[in-house]
Amino acid sequence: MNLNMNSVETLVAQIQGLSGSTSDVNHLHTLLKQLEELFKSESSRLAPLLTELDPSIHSLGYLYILEACTSAPISKEQASELVLSVGRFINLCSAEQIRVAPDKFISVCKRFKDQVMLLEDPMRGVAPMLTALQKLQYSSEQLTTLHPDFLLLCLLAKCYKTGLSILEDDIFEVDQPRDFLLYCYYGGMICIGQKKFSKALELLHSVVTAPMSVLNAIAIEAYKKYILVSLIHLGQFSSSFPKYTSSVAQRNLKNFSQPYLELVNSYCTGKISELEAFVQANNEKFESDKNLGLVKQVVSSMYKRNIQRLTQTYLTLSLEDIANTVQLNSAKEAEMHVLQMIQDGEIYATINQKDGMVRFLEDPEQYKTCEMIELIDSSIQRIMMLSRKLTDMDEQLSCDPLYLGKAGRERQRFDFDDFDTVPSKFTV
Repeated sequence: MNLNMNSVETLVAQIQGLSGSTSDVNHLHTLLKQLEELFKSESSRLAPLLTELDPSIHSLGYLYILEACTSAPISKEQASELVLSVGRFINLCSAEQIRVAPDKFISVCKRFKDQVMLLEDPMRGVAPMLTALQKLQYSSEQLTTLHPDFLLLCLLAKCYKTGLSILEDDIFEVDQPRDFLLYCYYGGMICIGQKKFSKALELLHSVVTAPMSVLNAIAIEAYKKYILVSLIHLGQFSSSFPKYTSSVAQRNLKNFSQPYLELVNSYCTGKISELEAFVQANNEKFESDKNLGLVKQVVSSMYKRNIQRLTQTYLTLSLEDIANTVQLNSAKEAEMHVLQMIQDGEIYATINQKDGMVRFLEDPEQYKTCEMIELIDSSIQRIMMLSRKLTDMDEQLSCDPLYLGKAGRERQRFDFDDFDTVPSKFTV
């Protein structure tokens, strides 16, 4: 079957006439699915049809035609025009209609992301991709397959704050494990870019401890960054894994991260000269992993850790003594470190400019201000919400036929009759 004038007019009329009520849109979807092969074979002739449709009203029909039009390979020159047309559609389309054919919408959005990358202009894709994933979501708790693409564009465009906007949502619904791993990995990198190390650790930890039957590259790279961020933010790293970590990860991750584990050992000595020598010796390895910037932050953090240790021993100390103790080049450099740490809330101290003395103070927080009470209350409310969500998920799982069938099979393997009885000398 080929497209002729009559069939084109009929198709456009059907799309225009069946884009109103939910039942009409569902009927249109059935008709469009029957024409998919025709759309593929006639993709080069479909573009003019888009001018007769309103993307905000005829979103489903527009989507099917747009998906067919963008399926063929295009040149870099054509990519700019495609980015404009797809970006416009994403902004104008009806969320209710595109959710009828989510696979088509995802396909168009991923091609949009590829063309933005081809143009080497990721900034152009950030806002439309955020709009796309929000329209695709049924709720903020759902992780779509567009989340990782959006975060990748944010990373490449250095739009870290925009990326953070979706990382604040609690995710409970995940369709594809790979999407979740990439979401957490890219999200962790965005948090690192904003120096939100606590959130970065949370996201990277989720990648490392996620269920997996085969080790993957995402987990390996996340583990390396997890080590580095732990040293920067906590000043320490524990190589033991939580019990719920997959056996595959526990057996293999360390084998792919030896230089990073050796960096931990060097860091724990507290000797800056040894750490710098180790980094210099492994410079190429860290650079090839694109982690050299983080490694340099690890080195810088050692000065902070050593200064923090001084606060546990001394009430007052001169800037000169601090510089000598933590191996800084001058009292001025020590002053800059101390001032930055005071500003970041990492230590509490005052500096007497006249005699160059630093006085270390106690934490002034008394945990009784209105702001602190509001913070504690919001944390309690979030924990209560998570508890309710876990209870609901547990109830749903306990009624799932697939789970009950699997649990029943597992129970048969561990029947109590299969175990040895208690020896008679221990019976009562």
